[in-house]
Amino acid sequence: MLGLRIDYKLEDKFDLGLFLSFLVLFLIGLAAIYSSTLHNHGAGGNFDKQIFWGLTGFVVFFIVYYLPTSAFKSIAVPSYLISIFFLIIVLVVGRRIYGQRSWFGIGSLGFQPSEFAKIGTILGVAYFMSRKNVNIDTFKDIAIALGIGLFPVGLIFLEPDMGTSFVFFGLIFTMLFWKGISLFGLFIVLSPGIVALSSLFGPLYFVFTLFLVVLALIFFKKDIFFSGAILALNIGAGFFTDYVYRALSPHQQKRILTFINPGSDPLGSGYNAIQAKVAIGSGGIFGKGFLNGNQTQLQYIPEQWTDFIYCVIGEEFGFIGSFIVLMLFLYIFLRIIKIASFTKDEFISLTLIGILSVYFIHLFVNIGMVIGIIPVIGIPLPFVSYGGSSLLVNMFMLGIVANIYRTRKNYT
Repeated sequence: MLGLRIDYKLEDKFDLGLFLSFLVLFLIGLAAIYSSTLHNHGAGGNFDKQIFWGLTGFVVFFIVYYLPTSAFKSIAVPSYLISIFFLIIVLVVGRRIYGQRSWFGIGSLGFQPSEFAKIGTILGVAYFMSRKNVNIDTFKDIAIALGIGLFPVGLIFLEPDMGTSFVFFGLIFTMLFWKGISLFGLFIVLSPGIVALSSLFGPLYFVFTLFLVVLALIFFKKDIFFSGAILALNIGAGFFTDYVYRALSPHQQKRILTFINPGSDPLGSGYNAIQAKVAIGSGGIFGKGFLNGNQTQLQYIPEQWTDFIYCVIGEEFGFIGSFIVLMLFLYIFLRIIKIASFTKDEFISLTLIGILSVYFIHLFVNIGMVIGIIPVIGIPLPFVSYGGSSLLVNMFMLGIVANIYRTRKNYT
């Protein structure tokens, strides 16, 4: 009886399933990092570094887990402002790596302020939208929420880091949707992005998308001047996209062109995506076995221990290993949604959905890059890819989820 009571108490206060899901993902990542760096002398220390960051991440997780849940609301505004401060500073004194000034270097170690800005932005947006006087269906409050969320995006884009910027866009829209934005409000927020994306495929796609926007405006039957302003916004988004495209670095432009036409540069910008699909496809059902992947061991994919780590899993552990990774993420997502759905505290609920959106977007884009349905924009796989900043931030956010689970009865 005593043992049953202890077990019940543990399960009641600590989401063991959530923690074990992360732990298995982390161990799979360690195995993939070890395999992908085994014959690469330049990355030989990455496995040891990932173990160090993992142990540090465990400490961060349990510190956050034991904090008073009310502390997250208290630090929302300061954490957002600190994030903005570091995003500005890194543009001036940051270390330039692969053409991006997005890192602070401390000896052999480094960290990305944009990773930590995810936490600050989630808390900042959740704090604003959970205020009692906020009506997310009014233009003013939508604009303020977007301003809070998109200001970090502008700074990150200046680094330039297109992949991380995409994550911020996704988390803002997801939090707006969870807040209960109306269909028309969601249309206002999403339509410029859709028009901008369509313009990349050519003038015909741009014009056709604008035609759909006009039909939608007719359907909503809003004031003609307001509808005209929305249409002008969408037209401006399309033309602005061309300006933004020209501002991108050459390798980023090539990645977008390769996405539109994957075979346009098979030995250049399309090389990674093609080799990734070869690696995934060659793994079959059960994979080639640990340390036996040809693409992995012969280093056909550059730096496959980071953004393309899912290739290693697919080649060496096959469909079974890839499927297990997806199921572990699905379990984590469902647990977060369940906790967010039952809490009556809007700030907590929005914070959980913001965290969920970051995990989901990283998963979707990372795997999408590997199988060729998303441009190669450089986004790691949470808990699995090599990287200290990413792992610590993901562990911090997971600690928030576990903390809220621990105190969930106080908010339901």
